[in-house]
Amino acid sequence: MFTGIVAAVGKIVDMSPAGDQPASGLRLTIDAGGLPLADVMPGDSIALNGACMTVVHKTTTTFAVDVSRESLNCTAGLDAPGAEVNLEKALTLADRLGGHLVSGHVDGLGTVTKFAPVGESWELVIDAPAALAKYLAYKGSIVVNGVSLTVNRIADTATACSFSINVIPHTIAVTTLKHLKAGVRVNLEIDLIARYVERMLSATADPQRSA
Repeated sequence: MFTGIVAAVGKIVDMSPAGDQPASGLRLTIDAGGLPLADVMPGDSIALNGACMTVVHKTTTTFAVDVSRESLNCTAGLDAPGAEVNLEKALTLADRLGGHLVSGHVDGLGTVTKFAPVGESWELVIDAPAALAKYLAYKGSIVVNGVSLTVNRIADTATACSFSINVIPHTIAVTTLKHLKAGVRVNLEIDLIARYVERMLSATADPQRSA
């Protein structure tokens, strides 16, 4: 589990095939930037742009993860050497929950339609897949590239759900969101509680309990 509070910005410093098959994924080596790695061991989880990955190797300043082809197909920003990535280590039971509960599983890709300064902050507008519309709510939570954010406005269309977010200067300074522009795809994760509520409301009643 994660919180969506980015701990550091890292950089993809090496990228190589994770296997010898055409459909193999990639092994990424990440410069951890300001993320402390002293307590990280192979097998631990670190979120890269909101996607939970397993550490397979580490040094004092870098770590490596294997990203499957399926994960590469379902995420954005993990296949470009030199790209910066938002980093967050998995929660411990003693950590503060500064954002909201995040599983590190990308639910869909959104497309940035606007990213512009408004006063001292920035307005970020994203078109999300229509299938995610029911999980997005005014003042609800959404994760964008691993960053926990609050939805300010929503507009549903036949093909997408457009939502607006206010991004404060601190978030711009300490995450990769500063690099966004119209047309860029971003990783989205819906609120974990909303996921379970939707399942409970849509599940078929147990025939034995209703008998």
